[in-house]
Amino acid sequence: MKFGINFFPAVAPHEKSGAQFYDEALALCERADALGYSSVKIVEHYFNPYGGYSPDPVTFLAAVSQRTRRIRLITGAVIPAFNHPIKLAGKLAMLDNLSHGRLDVGFARAFLPIEFDAFQVSMDESRARFEEGIAACLRLWTEENVVWQGRFHQFGPVTLLPRVYQQPHPPVWIAAVSTPQSFEWAGWQGYHLMIVPYLSKHEDMQRLLQLYRDAWRAAGHPPGAEQVQMSFHAYICEDGEQARREAREYMDDYLAKFIQAAAGWNTRVSEQYKGYEKTVEQLRAITYERVLADTKAFIGDPDEVAAQVRLIRDYYGEVEPSMQITFGNMPHERALRTLELFAQHVMPRFQEQAVSTPPGRA
Repeated sequence: MKFGINFFPAVAPHEKSGAQFYDEALALCERADALGYSSVKIVEHYFNPYGGYSPDPVTFLAAVSQRTRRIRLITGAVIPAFNHPIKLAGKLAMLDNLSHGRLDVGFARAFLPIEFDAFQVSMDESRARFEEGIAACLRLWTEENVVWQGRFHQFGPVTLLPRVYQQPHPPVWIAAVSTPQSFEWAGWQGYHLMIVPYLSKHEDMQRLLQLYRDAWRAAGHPPGAEQVQMSFHAYICEDGEQARREAREYMDDYLAKFIQAAAGWNTRVSEQYKGYEKTVEQLRAITYERVLADTKAFIGDPDEVAAQVRLIRDYYGEVEPSMQITFGNMPHERALRTLELFAQHVMPRFQEQAVSTPPGRA
């Protein structure tokens, strides 16, 4: 069973400068690489304390690539709707070469109204821009003298340089939250899946994940070759009560910043995002006690967290937890403690099990 880390900045300038956040995050990446974590992922967001310190995942991961040796680098995710495909494909190809083929590319549609408004992009064009952008990147990576005549972009003939390091191209992941069409489309296309179960009931997420796996098989892709990554907040202490007591402050801080960023949905309705007008209402209904009771985060001592990981594996089968070990305005030392304790006391239990566990149940 693989385990990764992910960064979703949730800090404001008066709490930490950008330089401090990046220094701390890069130090965590270096240590994660040494400890055997499988991947590091970071988002693309703008303007708000919720995600705003990561307007360009490629820049951050380029820095990570030069400080690590083996860990996979995942854009979690880049947004085609806000980027010209030539620029996006070129930056990603450059990162693939800088990392000597350690790049996985995650794409997302975006969902915050404030970002669409700032880029002067209609939310009603979200899916079309998303699908066109991915298709254009794939052609730029795999073909020469590309001529593109799309709805939103027209160019060519052009040959992208540098060529991608991985052949035919880096692995592609799709970020999905709650829209069934997104899960089915990712499966049909043969793309890997990255999901955030934070807002969904486990039963609902199980159904969505089954849609993805069914579509994967129906499209004729290799059985069992799909990969699923799930994001979870993680906070570990030697003492479980201490972990639960300390983590509350940072979870509450993160949620408050999420609510602030999503406020645009209070006055917005979009056919492309059915139900999202209830986002703030759903977020306000989330309590820390509910997060703990529903296992929407890994919080506790190492034994408790190991039990939580087993529960998630029982719910969803073979998935890779991608853990957000620093969230809200958290001191670096506490994030590092979680990173170390998980690697020392939780991760080995699942690596040992993989030796004697039947295929497909790692």
